[in-house]
Amino acid sequence: MTSSASTAEPSYARGARILAIGIGVTGLVTYAYFSLASHALSDDDYGRISLLWSAIFITVSVLYRPVEQLLSRTIADRAARGLTGWHHLRVAATIQLALGVVFVVGALIARGPLQDDLLGGSETLYWILIVAVLAYAASYFARGFLAGHHWFPLYGALVFFEACARVMFALLAVLGVASGESFVALGMAAAPIVSLVVVPWALTHHLRATEGSASALDAATADEPTAEAELTLSHGAAFAASVLVIMVAEQTFLNAGPLLLKATTESNGAALAGFAFNVLLIARAPLQLFQAIQTSILPHLTKSHAGGEADQFRRSINVTLGAIAVFALAVALSMLALGPWLMSLFFGSEFDYDRGGLVLVSLGMGMYLAAATLNQAALARARASQAAACWVAAALAFVIGLVAWAWDDRILQVEVAYLSGAVLLCGLLYALYRSGHEAGLVAKKDRLP
Repeated sequence: MTSSASTAEPSYARGARILAIGIGVTGLVTYAYFSLASHALSDDDYGRISLLWSAIFITVSVLYRPVEQLLSRTIADRAARGLTGWHHLRVAATIQLALGVVFVVGALIARGPLQDDLLGGSETLYWILIVAVLAYAASYFARGFLAGHHWFPLYGALVFFEACARVMFALLAVLGVASGESFVALGMAAAPIVSLVVVPWALTHHLRATEGSASALDAATADEPTAEAELTLSHGAAFAASVLVIMVAEQTFLNAGPLLLKATTESNGAALAGFAFNVLLIARAPLQLFQAIQTSILPHLTKSHAGGEADQFRRSINVTLGAIAVFALAVALSMLALGPWLMSLFFGSEFDYDRGGLVLVSLGMGMYLAAATLNQAALARARASQAAACWVAAALAFVIGLVAWAWDDRILQVEVAYLSGAVLLCGLLYALYRSGHEAGLVAKKDRLP
């Protein structure tokens, strides 16, 4: 085994740990923002703040994560191949700018429903929505740049600064320095802008890494045509479009259950939707920390794939899947032993939480996280379109399982549909992963003398 292969696993694990700490702390600070906001604002004002955040979060996750993933994969791939140049950054920036323009046009067209129906008629909140989503375009671009270069401490600093900037507005409102929902909401627009303070550090680090290196300068001049051919606008747009489809399917898994339950239940639909939301938090909560693994594993797998390190690629996947299995089993056993008590403790005792249903969701969470890992393997191998097809098929099966017929126990229906959809998604992506592995073995055999 080469020394690069031997050091890759510790590097990946170290990056995942750093990001897990950063994102975990960020999650706590974000929770503090909403906790403080709930004390500083009336119930109606806080409700609009929550809706504004939900709209921003879903929009930026769907629109901008594709370019983050594109940059992360492309930079890692080029580094493994020894390519230099800046053309790939221009391509990614062009796509990100186009997505931002699409959002602005859509938001202007839908101003009435957004401002009046979603945000309670507040013009200020509407423009904060516009500014925040556009600011996150730059933030997610920076995240992809940092992840691709394996600068995970800077990535963690970016999301941490973002959360700290946001919480300061709620804290000042609680202290009486300022007041009103508009001021608290301004934190959502200011946060992604403040987070960009890490960009000068990243650029300085990048320039110092190549400064004074004649060979790097010669390589940049010689390889520039190759670098430009490496990522065209059409190729980058196709990759980003496939990941965007994946993000839409992901949001379907995370949010469609409660929404469809409310829409298809004649009586007490809102209460059942809230109950289903609480149950599915078992699946949603770990995703916050799993973002660290997703972010760090994609450039790691891309580098292994580009460098022909098939054993390292497979081992990284197996180690991650093993850790997910242990975690999911621990959560399932916890739900089996203490699930109803824990759910009543955290969310009140208005509903009776079924022990078996909580275990089903826990197992579904494990299958979903495994599928998300296999998805990163597909992206690393540049098989984004095939992965998107897997996501669409599983998301459709999940939705059909919720609306094709109504069970007497609607909550159990959501739990079974989620587990079934996650199992199907994991199975499809595993088949895609195995097909890529077999193709790699054939290619390796063909190269042997």
